Amino acid sequence: MNIAFAMTGSFCVMDQVIPQMERLVEKTITVLPIFTDAVYNTDTRFISSRDLIDRVRDITGFLPLHTIKEVEPIGPKKLADMAVVAPCTGNTLAKMASGIVDSAVLMTAKAVLRNSGKVILAISTNDGLGNNAENIGRLLNCKNVYFVPFGQDSPEVKPNSLVANMDLIYETCAMAAEGKQLQPLLIT
Repeated sequence: MNIAFAMTGSFCVMDQVIPQMERLVEKTITVLPIFTDAVYNTDTRFISSRDLIDRVRDITGFLPLHTIKEVEPIGPKKLADMAVVAPCTGNTLAKMASGIVDSAVLMTAKAVLRNSGKVILAISTNDGLGNNAENIGRLLNCKNVYFVPFGQDSPEVKPNSLVANMDLIYETCAMAAEGKQLQPLLIT
């Protein structure tokens, strides 16, 4: 199996996402890394872009792709059976729900769906129970789109914030391969 593993800019959960990429590789899955431009080019207090690029290359054996031009062949050449978007920001959720394709990550999702592949979303957004609740609802109704189980990460401080349990990425992929959503979807 080939999985396009697409990362968007919720940098605070990268340390939870990277081990899941390693886990997929350990299961002898070929992982093709995809970054948004923000992930590819931004140094944060959590990790520098160079360190993230190097770490992902060391895990997967591939340099992350980060432009629409680089990922465009994924669809026509059927380079991925599945796409994982982890972390998936509210911005990416909103654009995907609206059919906007303006980044390598969104082009990857579109390419995989074009071939009836599965797209797995591991959300990390501060407005999941705010403006993005509608987008989550729309994507829950989309064929071949699955969510890594998610819940509120800090309801007292950030009552609208939702984060997926990144440890469930592999299990969600396994269930999605069978056409099923991993349950329970909503977790505490």
